[in-house]
Amino acid sequence: MPVGQEFKSMQRRLSSAAGAAECKSMVEESPVVVVARRGCCMSFVVRRLLQSVGANPAMCEVEERHVDELARHLAEAGGGVLMQLPAVFVGGRWFGGTERVIATLIREELRPLLKQAGGLWL
Repeated sequence: MPVGQEFKSMQRRLSSAAGAAECKSMVEESPVVVVARRGCCMSFVVRRLLQSVGANPAMCEVEERHVDELARHLAEAGGGVLMQLPAVFVGGRWFGGTERVIATLIREELRPLLKQAGGLWL
């Protein structure tokens, strides 16, 4: 499968109420997932930062009208924490948002965390 097609299969745009459950299963199945509002510029930044260390994160983009429902579903996966988007999940657990990705990248802690979760191609 060509690389471009493989990436597209890992990006989902969820526009239905059932999308929250689909996004939750994506978080459980993929080593690195970025969940964001559709069209969010910060999701692009987070994705590029993760790619800069060798990860290929799955993207789950949600329509604005389904964000609240999705936040409730993701709070279950994140240990009850109500999170803001974009939210990054590593190894099926909530990792944090944009600030945490940047902080761990600067401290050179991001690559080992992603490697341990199976999210790197190294």
